[in-house]
Amino acid sequence: MQDMLNNLSTYGYIVLFLYSLGGGFVALLGAGVLSFMGKMDLSISIAVAFAANFLGDTLMFYFSRYHKREMMEYFKKHRRKLAFSHLLLKRNGSWIIVVKKFIYGLKTLVTLAIGLTKYDFWKFSAYNALGALIWAVVVGGGSYVFGGALIKAYDMIVDKPYLAPVTLIVIGGLTWFYLSAATKDKKNKK
Repeated sequence: MQDMLNNLSTYGYIVLFLYSLGGGFVALLGAGVLSFMGKMDLSISIAVAFAANFLGDTLMFYFSRYHKREMMEYFKKHRRKLAFSHLLLKRNGSWIIVVKKFIYGLKTLVTLAIGLTKYDFWKFSAYNALGALIWAVVVGGGSYVFGGALIKAYDMIVDKPYLAPVTLIVIGGLTWFYLSAATKDKKNKK
């Protein structure tokens, strides 16, 4: 365990950056706990996660905007999810770009879907920066503040290893159920 903590404190910022390009929730959570333990610096962790998350979403937006043919091949199997993303954008406006940072499963999909539209790049960048900043401060700061409780939860999971997969299955199942219900065809509801 101590070797792992030493490696994370040594290479943690690189791992955090790479992981935050595509999401980074767990890595930022870990960085916050390591900051609580004195192994990493919280402000650097938040800055690294912010920069990587902003960059990752910007690259996805750019790729989706300028490689539509390749993206449409991917979305052939996910047309309902694409329509759901467009509906979220219409219903909630640009704020969905900020909120999506906190919803697993929507982060990538909404960014790619917005890239396929004629949504202004600079407007997307502004909301993306705001969302990445809020996400990094809330998740990084929250995991720092609740570091003691998270360490206790980790110790409990080590003592009772069956809790982790059960928790993941429940969270995954609820997420799948929500997304399935939200993207279900209205004809099937009758």
